[in-house]
Amino acid sequence: MKKKKIQLTRDQKEKLTREIIEFFYNKREEEIGELAATLILDFITDKVAPVYYNEGVKDSIKYISERVEDMYGLEV
Repeated sequence: MKKKKIQLTRDQKEKLTREIIEFFYNKREEEIGELAATLILDFITDKVAPVYYNEGVKDSIKYISERVEDMYGLEV
């Protein structure tokens, strides 16, 4: 199965880029530009986000499987 790439809308990218810039300024007292923030966002989107997404999928599968098992108890 082909892996899907996580896609962000333009508004999401702009908002997250601003938040990265603010994070560096507030937490690290560093000023970074929009290009640097965009590169960080791209890295997170490409490398980190899929790990969390896949964990969410696994959690969902586990939850649904448990509900299906519960349904077997409804048989007469």
